[in-house]
Amino acid sequence: MDWNIVEGNWKQFKGKVKTQWGKLTDDHLDVIGGKRDQLAGKIQEAYGITKDEAEGQIKRFEESNKDYRP
Repeated sequence: MDWNIVEGNWKQFKGKVKTQWGKLTDDHLDVIGGKRDQLAGKIQEAYGITKDEAEGQIKRFEESNKDYRP
């Protein structure tokens, strides 16, 4: 998954993110703006998990969406 593509098409992609991490609000998603590091931080905050756990979740999410094309 190319995060440059995700960032450029964030409005279309954020629905997938919200489905995966339902605790993230629209405000969170606006702040994230398609930036992977911001996503990891917000997942950590919202779910009370470690950075490594958040990174693992994002990696699994990337694998399940590796064929994403805007």
